[in-house]
Amino acid sequence: MILVVQRVTDAKVVVNGETIGEINAGAMVLCCAEAHDTADAYPLAQKLLKLRIFSDDQDRMNIGLLDLPDHNLLLVPQFTLAADCRKGNRPSFQNAAPPALGLEIFNGFKAECEKLLGRPVQQGEFGADMKVSLCNDGPATFILKS
Repeated sequence: MILVVQRVTDAKVVVNGETIGEINAGAMVLCCAEAHDTADAYPLAQKLLKLRIFSDDQDRMNIGLLDLPDHNLLLVPQFTLAADCRKGNRPSFQNAAPPALGLEIFNGFKAECEKLLGRPVQQGEFGADMKVSLCNDGPATFILKS
């Protein structure tokens, strides 16, 4: 699984003109299940939620999302993160999980995040044409892989 984690002041996902997921301060995460992924990718949820990317009193990145009850999480499925661009000019997506497996892994990952956070997690729509907007705070962007 590939995650692109962005610390945000706000973020939202719009599908067909309707906002389907929205958060204020927290993290917006692009999520990609790869062809070899299984439920073994779920421990990455704990890593994500404990990742110390939020500032403490001394303005040092020292606090994780688990320690900030007023911060939220928005998960956005994005299979294009698995693109292989080494050959030619057209990306290959053979490393991405097939849609059914990708959806299963994404839903399981979201459920694990909700269980660990103890609160709902916002999300984009798997397989939809989404318009994602965000204000990256920092900017602070991190890549996690299972």
